[in-house]
This record gives sequence, structure tokens and C-alpha cells, in this order.
Amino acid sequence: MIDTTRLRKLWQLLRPIRGRLLAACALQVVATTCGMVPFVAVVELARLLDGPGLDTTETWGIAAMVLGAVVLRVVCSFSAGALTHFADNDFQFHVRHRMTEVLRRAPLGWFSGHASGAVKKAVQDDVAAMHHMVAHTCLDIVGALVLTVLILGYLASIHWPLALLTVVPCAVSVVVYLRQMTDFSRHLDAYNAHLAEINAASVEFVHGIEVVKVFGRTRQAHDRLARATRAFLDAFGTWVRGLVRLSAANEVLLSPGGTLAWTCAAGLVFVARGGLPPVDMLPFLLLGTGLAAPLGTLTSTVPKLQGAADAADRVAALLGVAPLARPAAPRTPQGSHIRFDGVSFSYDGVRTVLHDITLDLVPATMTALVGRSGSGKSTLANLLLRCADPAAGRITLGGVDLRDMPPEELGRYIGFVFQEVQLLRASIRDNIRLARPDAPQDEVERVARAAHIHDVIAALPCGYDSVMDEDVRLSGGEAQRVAIARALLADTPVLILDEATAFADPASEAEVQQALATLVAGRTLLVIAHRLDTIIGAHRIVVLAEGRIAEAGTHGELLEKGGDYARMWAAHVGAEAGGDADAPPVHRRRSAALPDIGPDGEGPRAPAPRPAAMQEVEA
Repeated sequence: MIDTTRLRKLWQLLRPIRGRLLAACALQVVATTCGMVPFVAVVELARLLDGPGLDTTETWGIAAMVLGAVVLRVVCSFSAGALTHFADNDFQFHVRHRMTEVLRRAPLGWFSGHASGAVKKAVQDDVAAMHHMVAHTCLDIVGALVLTVLILGYLASIHWPLALLTVVPCAVSVVVYLRQMTDFSRHLDAYNAHLAEINAASVEFVHGIEVVKVFGRTRQAHDRLARATRAFLDAFGTWVRGLVRLSAANEVLLSPGGTLAWTCAAGLVFVARGGLPPVDMLPFLLLGTGLAAPLGTLTSTVPKLQGAADAADRVAALLGVAPLARPAAPRTPQGSHIRFDGVSFSYDGVRTVLHDITLDLVPATMTALVGRSGSGKSTLANLLLRCADPAAGRITLGGVDLRDMPPEELGRYIGFVFQEVQLLRASIRDNIRLARPDAPQDEVERVARAAHIHDVIAALPCGYDSVMDEDVRLSGGEAQRVAIARALLADTPVLILDEATAFADPASEAEVQQALATLVAGRTLLVIAHRLDTIIGAHRIVVLAEGRIAEAGTHGELLEKGGDYARMWAAHVGAEAGGDADAPPVHRRRSAALPDIGPDGEGPRAPAPRPAAMQEVEA
């Protein structure tokens, strides 16, 4: 049966349109009552014909009543349907708007723990699943219940024993139906879980299809989708096979022939015994068999109501995502000095991934984070972007706790360029001015030139109006330079870099480096380093191990200590030397990701020109 908790959540979601739904249901009650009038009129006409004489005045009165009832029924039914459909349009807009606001304010870390397929299902599919309930099911249920009460009341007023016998097939059908609903509820959660897995696998497969096709791994990439589909088919097949048997039994019980035969047999027994006038069998034959119709409506609409309640449960869960806490008294940072003060963090509240991190990021210097995969580098950077808040300790920017800054203001102070560039399905112009939507065209072009991407954009047929993934598909290096132009336009005093040339093609890597040299100059810079030779000149290198700071210092200081960094460096040197025996060790990839750092602490500067021979090796 339907979970009443989920029904309450559904009722709460319907708050903005409850009044219109109740008005529509009232109109449906009138329409259903009017629909009974013609049948009652037939019975009354039969009684007049069975009488000693035909009263034409009364006959015309019955005809007029039928005509008025038919017109009123059409008007009320049409009005009720129009009211629910308009209410449904407003409801879908209202709920999707609320969900968009929740997703906009949700912590960035929340998205990493929730598959995009499940989010899409809640925003699109689940809201659409409630359409039929709002626009149709409410009216269908009200009409079926009112019609059942009217029929039983009318038949009981004529001959209550026969009325009770007329209900027997419906009562047996209800028992069978309850058995169906038990199976339905038991399998529905598994059905939805399999469907969400298919959605997630489909999104993942489509997003990665180009890469897997290039490397000939289509079959392996298809495996997850195939497994999810097979699991869905197996679960659905088991569910349907059980339902078919029960549905067949119900079909026999509620078929017009079966109910008519039962009503005739029971009625003839009372007529034969003289307990029922023959003319009084007519309403039972007309309306008794009609009891199956509202019951069939209820049995078909309750699963839809169940589905809508389940959808409302998932929508309510998404609407219940807690946003990042907003400060009661917002504060403005003074400067760009960043401090991690005793910061600890856990994703699940059980396993701590960062332990008591204390770290200063000094303005106009570069701090590099290094460590093995899973050591906490990305988590530390994500906390600085406030994807989540620390479980202990605090992070300050210009002396202000990040939690004392409005979330939307943080983007004015901290920018980022990650190795996986995220460009929106929008024009290149809008992608560049994402942080400043009102930026004039001349500023957009200025930062595009600084990022060495203006000429590429200008050569496109639609120029800056070219829409990503529709009018143009950029290479990795070109997309990276668009991201750098975006960061330049944002002009934040703090910048996070995550191996910004990792996906750049060799031809554009030098241009990406030049763009980065312009971007990082004079800023507080935090670099997540994957290639150690790119951060030799960092003012401070921080080595993370199992969520703790294992050691920190300059490149030379860490080598002298002979600790984790020295071992990582030795492994790096060995890997570089093994790659090309004729190349100079390590420094043949010196220009890989970041410009060199100035020797006087003034911040990053552009790399110095290299000998032609070295440029050939690097190319």
C-alpha cells in the first residue's frame, strides 16, 4: 500500500496549488453526480411505462432534467480538467525553480557524492511523473469514489440485500488487488534503484564515448550500462510475471459479462420469491455492473498515485539538501593572506581525510601541494573553494573565516584553473565572462588576447557568439586558454591551479604557459602538483601523506631532509631519465605546467627564453 509518509510529502509539495485542486475536485463531484442522472431517469421512465398510464408532463420533466444534467456535467468536467492542467503547469515551474535554487546553493562537495543521472531523474523525470497525478489522477479518484457512493446509496435505497450481493465481485476484486499492491510496493523501490543506475551509466557512457572509441575500449565502457540494463530487465521480469496472474483474475471478476451474470442470478432469486418487483431489477442491471468501472479506475490510479508519492519523496529529498551556512553578519577580507588553522575534514563523519592542517599561503607567493594519490591534495583545495566546511579548525582569507563570507562572494577572491576544463553549453563570450556577466566586449577580447586564444575565436564563423559543442569543439589546449581568459576576467587575488597544461596538446602548451604567466603574476597561488619538475621554484612545497603535512620547505630544503619529497624526487628523476636516455635529466620537462618563480619573492614570472636545442627536445 501507499506509504502515508510519502503522501504527506506529496501534499506538502502541492501547497502552492492546493486551493485550485480542491476547487477542481468539487467541480468533479458535481460532474459525477450529474452523470448519474440519465441512469436514474431511465429507471423512472421504466416505472412510468410500467404504471397504469403515461404522464407526459412528468416525462418531459425527466427529459429536461436529463438535458440540464448533461450540460452541467460537460461544463463542470471541462472546467475541472482545465483547472488541474493550469495548476500542473504552475506546479512544475514552482518545483523546478525551487530545485534549481537548492542546487545553486548546495555545497559543491554534495555533487561529487550524487550521480548526475539521479539528479536529472529528480529534476526532470520525477517532476514529470507528478504531472498525471495533478492533472488527471486527483479527478479520477474523486470521480470514482463519488460514483461508487452514489451507486451503492441509490441501489441500497431500492433493495439493500440485493445491493450487498451486487458488491460481492468488487469485494473479491479488492482482496486480489491488495495482494497486487503488496507486490507492487515490494518491487517498486528496486525498480527505481535500477532505473537510476541505468540513468547514471548512460550519462557516464555518453560523456566518455569519444575517449573509449579512440582507444578501442567501447566494449569495456559498455559493460556497466549492459550490466545495469540486464539487472533492470531481470528485476522487472520477475515483477511483471507475478502481476500478470493477479491481473488476469481481476479482469475476470470485473468484466461486464461476469458482473452482469452475477447480478442477474442474484436479482432473479429475489424476483422469483416475490421480494423484488421485476422493474426494480433495472437499476441493478444498469448501475450494478457499473460498479466495476469506478473500481477499475481506482485500481489503475492508485499505482500512479504511488509513483507520484515516490517521486515526491525523491524531490523532497533533493529540496532538503542543506545549503552552505550563510553568515549572520558578513565580513569583508582585508588582503589575500590565506591560513589553514588546525583544519580537519571527513566526508562521511567516520573516516577523517585531513588531520589538523595548519598552513599559510602568503600573498604573491606560490605554495605547491604534492603527495601520493589520496593524500588529501584535492580535498584541501576544495575546502579553500568551500565545497564543504571543515569539521574542525577554520580557513581564513584576509583574516576572515570563509564561513563569515557569503558563498557567492567567495568567487570574487578565489579563482581556479583545473586540468579538466568545464565549459558551459553557451557562447564562448558567456563562458569567458562567467564571473562577470556584464563585462563589455573590449574586456572580453583583452583577456582573450592575454590568454592567446583571441585569434582562434576570431577565426570561427560566429566568433565570440560560437556556442560550445554546437558551433565549435575546441582542443584541450584551446579550452584551457578559454578557462584562463575566464580566470583573467574574474581577476581574483587568490588562484588555485591543478596541472593546467595536463590536457593541452604539444602545439598549444607553450601558449598555455604564456597565458598562465600573465594570470599568476602577483597572486596568492596554490598549485596541486603532479609533475615535480613544474614546482621546483615554488616558495614553499607542502608534502601531504595520509591527510597530514609530512614536511614542508623549498625544493632544496626538502631534498636535504631526505624525507618523502626526496624519495618522490628520486623516483621522478629515474622515470624521466628512463624515458629518454639522451635527454638531460629532469629539466628537459622544466616548462611543463607553470612559469618560473621570481627569485626575489615578487611572485611568478614568465619563463626565460630557452636554447633552440632545448626547445626541440621539449616540443
